[in-house]
Amino acid sequence: MKLITLNIWGGQFKELLIEFFAAHRDVNFFCLQEVNHRASHKSSTDDNPVCLNILDEISAALSEHNFFFRPTVNNTYGLAMFVKKNIEIVAEGEVIIHDNPNYPGAGPTHSRNLQWVQCKGQDKEYCVLNIHCLWNGAGKGDSAERIEQSHRAKAFLNSLQVPKILSGDFNLRPDTMSISILEDNMDNLVKRFGIQSTRTSLYPKAERFADYILTSSGVLVNDFKVLPDEVSDHSPLFLDFSVE
Repeated sequence: MKLITLNIWGGQFKELLIEFFAAHRDVNFFCLQEVNHRASHKSSTDDNPVCLNILDEISAALSEHNFFFRPTVNNTYGLAMFVKKNIEIVAEGEVIIHDNPNYPGAGPTHSRNLQWVQCKGQDKEYCVLNIHCLWNGAGKGDSAERIEQSHRAKAFLNSLQVPKILSGDFNLRPDTMSISILEDNMDNLVKRFGIQSTRTSLYPKAERFADYILTSSGVLVNDFKVLPDEVSDHSPLFLDFSVE
């Protein structure tokens, strides 16, 4: 099976994104972050243009997939997963991993969730999880909130008694305690494969890490790579896997 994780940057490069998804429609799972769905206005406070209905646009390109949308802002912005229709879904849901009750309604400091889909194939169950971790305006290092976020996410991961794949935009450097908490009993493929950057040339800052895929025991990694497509300021990460 194949999986791609990508922060789509609000759909700023809509035409390139749609071409990308159409070209990769054989992929079984897409784990997406920064997804707008029938929004009346954008939730970010920057000047970058976005596509306020990018979820429907992607869905049209991926007609052989079902999508699951788990918003965190105004029921119109958050995480989305696309799953091939021939994959049996046992259950799906979300877990809140960071709660900001004082969120002003715009900007990146909103609450954060962990999206999950539990699947079954050849009498084997496994779980695919999608995450977009906290941005606090202070780089991608550790903070008390980020460490607590990782503990919450890890507690849910530990509750799953099936092979699992966690992917997404972690907003963390690879040398942080926040990452090490999530790595416990998981394989960090960005580290294992010696990846040097998960950002495209559209990202001007020096920090080159944000996105990760972690796999547990029971997940056989057949291939892992950073795709060269520049459809966002984040690079797409690709995983080919089997469930043992």
